[in-house]
Amino acid sequence: LLADLKLLRRLPPWSSNVGKRLSKAPKVYLRDSGIVHALLELERRDDVLGHPVAGASYEGWVLENLIAAAGERRRAYFYRTTNGAEIDLVFELGGEPEIAIEIKRSSAPSPNKGFSLACDDLGIAERYVVYPGNERFPLRHGATAIGLAELLSKLNVRG
Repeated sequence: LLADLKLLRRLPPWSSNVGKRLSKAPKVYLRDSGIVHALLELERRDDVLGHPVAGASYEGWVLENLIAAAGERRRAYFYRTTNGAEIDLVFELGGEPEIAIEIKRSSAPSPNKGFSLACDDLGIAERYVVYPGNERFPLRHGATAIGLAELLSKLNVRG
């Protein structure tokens, strides 16, 4: 019911024949971070940033914005193996994984090895780590740190 009312998003797992044991349960996000903050009585920005929900709230907010910008042609998934290789958001186009996105609420983001392994599993070359900054710079494992506004613009242009 909450998903039908657009209050929750169930992000399905990417499932393909990659020869790995994959997580099959969807990830669930509250679609409106403002509701989360209100329910937790987090009234100011500092209240949110100092609360344990800050990372999950940021991830859900970024995810909602990216999915909206990706358009109707792209489908959104997450990817996780039982060995811990994980991608927060995978955009698929034409049945093939196209873009891998990791979301970090850190001013010095760094993808972990599991992100790299997951991208290699799926053969994804376009790898981004979205963080709350504005600079774009290369990271290890072939990823690029990018601000949300720039990635939204990039997705909107490609449609």
